[in-house]
Amino acid sequence: MATAEKEKELIAGLRDAVINYKIADAKKLAEEAIKEGADAYKMTMEGLAGGMETVSEKFDNHEYFVPETLLCAKALYGALDVLKPHIKSDSGSKGQVVLGVMLGDVHDLGKNLIKAIFESAGWTVHDLGRDVPLKSFVEEQLRTDSDIVMLSAMMTTSMVGMKKLIPMIKEKNPNVKIMIGGAPISEKTVDDYGADTTADNAPNALREAMNMLESLRKGMVSA
Repeated sequence: MATAEKEKELIAGLRDAVINYKIADAKKLAEEAIKEGADAYKMTMEGLAGGMETVSEKFDNHEYFVPETLLCAKALYGALDVLKPHIKSDSGSKGQVVLGVMLGDVHDLGKNLIKAIFESAGWTVHDLGRDVPLKSFVEEQLRTDSDIVMLSAMMTTSMVGMKKLIPMIKEKNPNVKIMIGGAPISEKTVDDYGADTTADNAPNALREAMNMLESLRKGMVSA
């Protein structure tokens, strides 16, 4: 079992490896974390996801561009491949999500990070990819009976499709929860479009999803 000090050191190292796209270092540190008996989930959330939050900020501030960001993601996935088999899911079944980037939008870095974090936490993720036709979200939710549909948009032009899509999903399944995210999304967008919530990063998205899942299951019990 790794000491608290050692875990801090490993988390800092993983964050640095992701932020500075040190692909080999990220994998090596993940292997060291497993060898030391560190908490793989904590390494993933605080180390890898924490690092990608900084990368996202650098991308938004034009300090990083697509090539650097893709290398950062490569470092993250290299370490995640090592850590993921060692993540202990806590008791109780997790939910299912349908996830995709809106039609007309190919910016899928945030979507891919959310997928990695949710899968690491034991969720089943039905990833539709990017530039997804509106009806595909509706069809996939019905096919999988997923608890949550997560819609991503990084451009105002693709974001507007959410306003049409959300009622389409709710009409087929009024109980499904809808989370929207991406650079142009705000709390006002959530209210205006009829979504349930938004999140500004992957760890917050996971927390919001867990809250919504708990709410859904309480509703089923009371019914």
